Amino acid sequence: MRKQPAITAIAVLSAGLYVAQMSVAQAQTYKADDIVKHFSPATPPAFGATRGLCIGTEADCSKAGHAVKPAAVAAFDLVVRFKYNSDVLEPDARANLDEFAKALKTPQLGTSRFVVEGHTDAVGSPSYNLDLSARRAQAVVRYLQERGVDTAKLEARGYGETKPVVADRFAGENRRVETRLKSD
Repeated sequence: MRKQPAITAIAVLSAGLYVAQMSVAQAQTYKADDIVKHFSPATPPAFGATRGLCIGTEADCSKAGHAVKPAAVAAFDLVVRFKYNSDVLEPDARANLDEFAKALKTPQLGTSRFVVEGHTDAVGSPSYNLDLSARRAQAVVRYLQERGVDTAKLEARGYGETKPVVADRFAGENRRVETRLKSD
């Protein structure tokens, strides 16, 4: 009789681990249209709008008819994830990068330039992680180049473990590549 609770606890724990693994395995995917919409510039101001200077609060300037500068476009995490200590692209990462390549070839993003940022978790030395993150960013740029994207539009940068996305600096979610519009 004493083995029953232990077996039940193991079964519950195993089921929990299976569910956790399933949620991790189901990576988010994107379509080229999603990416184009995210990075496309906001609607331009109406014809005849002035380019004057307004001194005051955003609300004051809006009431006076002055266009308020839109916020910078946030990073678009393409869910390009990597296994521990690896710069090899996984199949789900390749699928997302295929869509990103399609988006970069559209007229809406044809002249846009991007920074491809590589990141790592905090396992290992900072210098090793910096090198690994640069290799991850380069792996993405190489893959996009193989898909016909002009690499002059892409700048690879490695940040190592300096920009985690979750509080646990050792978590696998930190092993990623993000892309940002490049602002000069």
